This record gives sequence, C-alpha cells and structure tokens, in this order.
Amino acid sequence: MKRRDFLASGLGAIVGAASWRPHLEPAARIRFGYAAITWNGDDRQAIDDIAALGFRGVQLRQSAFDTWGDRPGELKELLAHKGLVLVALSSGNVSLDPAAETETLAQHARHAQFVRDVGGRYLQVIDERPRGKPPVAEDFQRMGRLLTEIGRRSSDLGIPLGYHNHMGALGQSPDEVARVLDAADPRFVRLLLDIAHYQQAGGDPAAAVRQHAGRLLFLHIKDLAGDRFVELGRGQVDIKAVFAALDAINFDGWGVVELDSVPAGGGTPKQSGAIARRYLETLNRWNDAR
Repeated sequence: MKRRDFLASGLGAIVGAASWRPHLEPAARIRFGYAAITWNGDDRQAIDDIAALGFRGVQLRQSAFDTWGDRPGELKELLAHKGLVLVALSSGNVSLDPAAETETLAQHARHAQFVRDVGGRYLQVIDERPRGKPPVAEDFQRMGRLLTEIGRRSSDLGIPLGYHNHMGALGQSPDEVARVLDAADPRFVRLLLDIAHYQQAGGDPAAAVRQHAGRLLFLHIKDLAGDRFVELGRGQVDIKAVFAALDAINFDGWGVVELDSVPAGGGTPKQSGAIARRYLETLNRWNDAR
C-alpha cells in the first residue's frame, strides 16, 4: 500500500470512529430521586409511588421525621424494601435571630442523626431573609457562621450539608447565593442547586453548575412556567443546558426531581412523576447511572 493510501485509509477510520461520538453515554452520572413534597405529607404513598415509577431515591420532609423520628429503623427497612435511598431530608430553615440559635442548631443536629440512622445521604437547609429590611454584610457573615456550625455537626455524623438556594431566602439571587457560600466554610457547607429557583431569581442554572462545580452536592431538577412550578419539560428552564453543564464538570451524584404541587387541572402526584420520567427518557438521561 502506498503511503498516501495508508494515510487516507487511516483518516477514514478516524472519521468513522468520530461519527460514533454522539452515541456515547453522557459524561455526568446522575442518580435520579424524587421529592415527596408533591404528596403533601402522605409519605407512605409517596414512597410507594416513587418506587413504582422507578426512581432510585426519595427526598423527605419534616412530616417523615414526625412519623419515624423515634423509630428510624422502620423507615430504613421500608425504603430498603422499596429499593429507595433517602437522598436527603429537608431539615427546615436557619434563622438569623440570635434568640433562635440554640434550638436551630439542635434541631438540625437531630435531623442529621435521623438521616444517618435511616441510612440516608444528605441534610438540606434553607436560610431566612431578614424581615422588613434589605440584607447587609453582617447578615451574610452570621449566616455563614451558622451554616458552618450546622455543617460541622452533621459532618461529624457522616452527613454532608446542602445549602438550598430559594426564593424569599437570604440566598435568593445568584449574587446572594455566592455571598452565603463565600461566608461559609466549604469543608462543611456545600450547595444544593435548585435550578428553577435559581432561574426565578434571575440566574442561569447552567452557569451556576459551572460556577459552583467545586461546592455542588446535589440538585433539584425542577421546571418553571412564569411563576408556577410545573412538570419537567413544560416550563422555560433549559434543562438540557443544565445537563450539558453537568457533563462538562463530570458530575457524579444525585438529581432530585421536585414539584411542589400538581399544577391546577393536573392529575395525581404519581402522574406528574411519570411525566418527569418520560421527559428524562426523551433526553437519554434516565439510564445515566442506574
């Protein structure tokens, strides 16, 4: 074979191999869970439905602690039977009020203990915006100290802390989220990025993934239409761009699909969950890390 023929055939092989690249698996490995908030406190039904839909994990709230707080082994056994992981417990708010500090720290420590005893992964907290006035630098510094202490205590139990950006919280706008994170110790406080709340506050969720890649603990995969939360694929959040950003940083972790309530005129929470699953399937994401 002449040299130029050899080079041509080799180039053709390379081009042929490159043509397969669009069919490669996504770089991110995302395990999908679903938040029980849509069931409005009926956690047993939520667990049944989420497992039946094929999700791998569940996020629970205070109602679960109220039910199983003194018998976490029962919940652990139930989740194992259903093939679910407790991805996170929504632990409630963190107040700036000094008078509430002792109980706030104790509450989140109790919740972290519960997550550990259930065999769960993470603790989620949301902070509170000061009432009646714009936040000032001291508010961010104080919140950073509180979150660091909560995260230190939960870390001692083996449960990482996720700070949840949220409308109406101190960490609402992209700049405010960054200020809270900057004020907290990165060893103990990481980010639970809610992509819909981040967009509602004027941010670009895909840009947030890249900006906070080093602090990203897990995500709320959520969609937004106007000021209403809707099923995945029915709003304006560019979820494809978020997944592309997760691919770019080689994210390996949990994405919890969340819908606060079934939109007016909709069906059941389980039907909304089925819509989310079908949407993830259309993006070739459902089998990312199953």
